[in-house]
Amino acid sequence: QVQLVESGGGNVQPGESLRLSCAASGRISTTLTMGWYRQAPGNQREMVARISNGDDTIYTDSVKGRFTISRVPRTNTVYLQMNNVKPEDTAIYYCNALKDGNTYWGQGTQVTISS
Repeated sequence: QVQLVESGGGNVQPGESLRLSCAASGRISTTLTMGWYRQAPGNQREMVARISNGDDTIYTDSVKGRFTISRVPRTNTVYLQMNNVKPEDTAIYYCNALKDGNTYWGQGTQVTISS
């Protein structure tokens, strides 16, 4: 089992920055592939960014150049640095981890971008 705890959501204005954190705990003996997903009202959940167990990263096109996913070295704590945020980034952001063919989700953290 893997437990994921997110933090760092909130309300900010367009153009500002925000950092989300996710810490994985449980019976983990290796570095996991982890990611951030988001779901806006009326929309399907979509992948925002992912970091592999080898620290390779991928991003959805709409956040490239603005968001950065990173990991505390050799741990399962990941961050999503969100810069130059836009109203369309408003969503619940979920942390995700893959382990032994299973997918685990955090409880989600609300991010609201408005002026």
